[in-house]
Amino acid sequence: MIKKTVNEQCYVFANPRSQFLSVNMLTDNMLLTLFFVSGALADCLFNPFLSITAPKQMEALSGSCLIIPCNFRAKPDHEFNSVRTTFGVWIKSDSRFKNNRNNVIFNSSGTVTTYPMSITGDLSQKNCTTLFSSLITSYTDTYYFRIENIAFRATASCDPLQITVQDSPPSPRIEISGDLKEKKSVTISCSASTPCPHSPPKLTWNLQQDPPNNIEENTDRTFTTKIQKTITLSDTHDGFTINCSATYPVNEGREVKTAEERKTLNVSYAPKDTSVSISPSGLVSAGSWVNLTCSSRAKPPASFSWFKNSKDGAIRVAEGKFYSVKVTNVTDGVYYCVATNDLGNQTSSEIHVTNKGATKLDPSSPWGAVVGVIIGIIILLCVIVAVWWLKTKHPTLQQTQSLTAEGPAVQEPSRATETEDIHYGEIDFSKQRPEASSSSEQDRGQQLDTLYAQVKVSRTAKNVRQTAGGPEDLYALVKK
Repeated sequence: MIKKTVNEQCYVFANPRSQFLSVNMLTDNMLLTLFFVSGALADCLFNPFLSITAPKQMEALSGSCLIIPCNFRAKPDHEFNSVRTTFGVWIKSDSRFKNNRNNVIFNSSGTVTTYPMSITGDLSQKNCTTLFSSLITSYTDTYYFRIENIAFRATASCDPLQITVQDSPPSPRIEISGDLKEKKSVTISCSASTPCPHSPPKLTWNLQQDPPNNIEENTDRTFTTKIQKTITLSDTHDGFTINCSATYPVNEGREVKTAEERKTLNVSYAPKDTSVSISPSGLVSAGSWVNLTCSSRAKPPASFSWFKNSKDGAIRVAEGKFYSVKVTNVTDGVYYCVATNDLGNQTSSEIHVTNKGATKLDPSSPWGAVVGVIIGIIILLCVIVAVWWLKTKHPTLQQTQSLTAEGPAVQEPSRATETEDIHYGEIDFSKQRPEASSSSEQDRGQQLDTLYAQVKVSRTAKNVRQTAGGPEDLYALVKK
């Protein structure tokens, strides 16, 4: 028995159930089950007269707008005539609007405009895309679409649309494609939902300044704003935090609302900065132990191997972060460690361990000692040249006082030389002077006067006698 009303359908099903009570008796029992199903759900159990293709749930921002992508399909198709005038209707809360006419919030005929909606799609082409403007949080509800085409009138009761209007924008999404390993190229993108393509959000981040914003249409015909950048990873990117901000204009651009998202990169890389430390450092006595420690920066963490150089090549002597060498009177060896992980390896500098202690060697500079000696020699030569130049530039006092005598006259012997010097000689006549007259004794109390006598010296060069003059003049300092 099937009973159907306008708003409700009732179905009665009879299912047989048999049970053997004995070998000679068989009793058939019938179990009746009664289901009462609402009219909307009952219609969904069969092919509905109208269905729409639209997102099941949509989120929007208060003060902004929402584009609802929508297409409808009528069954049977021959009852819908696209030539006739068609109106689109939006209903909230309950598709059975006859019980509550206030649930009808928009009709494209213009008879109802309770909510700020407009159908931007072409209904004759079964496109019911709708623009929902000036959103407020109280518009959060479930919505149903209805078509009125003269004789064909139907509501898509099986395709409700849940719209949620929030005061705060959703956070953008940061996505990374590719393996987070050094030397690998990856594409990093930041995207934000764009419910209102007319006023899309502006995305910014710390990977680049003023990145170009692109609006993309999704498979469900909603929109997303995206920025992206391709980078080649290195160990410096490990631990780097990406900050992305989405700024939404609201209230016709008079205000903005911002949401942020952060994501920290976790990059794997081969060992870096591999080195060996020594304890104790400096001189050690025979019988003591020298502890070597290998360290490296790597992700994932590195394992360590110790090697000793020999005439036959490097020999692996130990595994692990630490290695100890006992110093004896004959201890003399060069050691180094190698750090290794899944992405590569790196060798440390060498350590020379002897009975005098341990010192570091730099394998990258085998000629360091030779270069040091050469530089030392060059510096020594420069010092010698500088001293010689200073001596030639500033003669000594002995060289300048080449003329000294105690007689009444001084004669400078000739010199065969090309240089021209001015010489000064100091002569004291106090011992050579005869007894002073009475007139001269009057002058004894006076201070000694200094006289200069110009002496011309003749020079001989290549048997040619030349009279010196000018710069070659010699002066004698005479004290009375």
